[in-house]
Amino acid sequence: MTIRLPDFKGGSRTYEPRPDPLAVTSGTAFTSRTVFSAAHVVADPYADVSPDSPAAVDWDATLAFRRHLWSHGLGVAEAMDTAQRGMGLDWAGAAELIRRSAAEAKAVGGLIACGVGTDQIAAGTLEGVRAAYEEQLALVEESGAQAILMASRALAAAAKSPEDYLDIYGHLLRQSTEPVILHWLGPMFDPALEGYWGSTDLDAATDTFLEVIAAHPDKVDGIKVSLLDAQREIDLRRRLPKGVRCYTGDDFNYPELIAGDEKGFSHALLGIFDPLGPLAAEAVRVLDTGNVAGFRELLDPTVELSRHLFQTPTRFYKTGVVFLAWLAGHQSHFTMVGGLQSARSLPHFARAYELADGLGLFPDPKLAEERMKTLLSLYGVTQ
Repeated sequence: MTIRLPDFKGGSRTYEPRPDPLAVTSGTAFTSRTVFSAAHVVADPYADVSPDSPAAVDWDATLAFRRHLWSHGLGVAEAMDTAQRGMGLDWAGAAELIRRSAAEAKAVGGLIACGVGTDQIAAGTLEGVRAAYEEQLALVEESGAQAILMASRALAAAAKSPEDYLDIYGHLLRQSTEPVILHWLGPMFDPALEGYWGSTDLDAATDTFLEVIAAHPDKVDGIKVSLLDAQREIDLRRRLPKGVRCYTGDDFNYPELIAGDEKGFSHALLGIFDPLGPLAAEAVRVLDTGNVAGFRELLDPTVELSRHLFQTPTRFYKTGVVFLAWLAGHQSHFTMVGGLQSARSLPHFARAYELADGLGLFPDPKLAEERMKTLLSLYGVTQ
């Protein structure tokens, strides 16, 4: 059987789907790396909402996907940008997501960390930003989850100098009950975060970021770096205080960063591990045995898919993530909160399907093929 897929030149090509999925097994937590997958939310397709309405979430399907990730030994990074924070999911929805996912994690023994931001306010004073952070930090800690202090659009708008960042983050770290993960999200993921840490000069911003950590190393479990610059992450990783982890958020260069070098390695907190979950887990288990070459052999071929999903404009990678979850059978439909299913083109979807199928990511290749053909028919592509 073949399927006719549109190309990027207005034509089409014939593709023969892979007959069998990649053989992977579920398993327990890893021993050599701490690995989180940021997880998407599943929209309720029957809700009568518009793109600017509060998100209508299918909670059963959303939590089922988190159980899928936990079953493979992955941790879940909850209520992050992969869950469409600030792109369809507001703070009220995120708060409910945190409560439900944290309770589910406790029930199944899953590892979870949750995003703490300021998205209950659009803008405001530094005092207002601090209060918004405090509200979210309290909710995450009360839920029993680890906190991830995310970059704040409101702080980026209100801060006038690096000292403002030092003050806000210092205050939050002093009052946190457990060590947190600091998240530096680059403007390629969110243009409103341009100039974070008080400078558009990344070297100067890095110095401020490290100053925050150096002042409170006992309150920082690790950092998540999402700048899509492997060498910058390596350089930053080598400057961290002893005991502070680097969690790569580089969806372009993650195999080499996780594998590491003679001076260290990165753990992982990645959006691409949402669609790659079972394969990524299999690779990390190989790495646990000390087999770096085997780890790279499994994970390196996935980079082409990741770079495709995260291509400019990078912030719309969530569309491809949810699309692949639908093809893989993790949800019954391809709709997203905020109507974001329209954010990528048909040729983009076709290439994502082809790359994911080639990797053996679909547990039921026939189902994925049928769903891909359904989407193509809606766009007027006949087989």
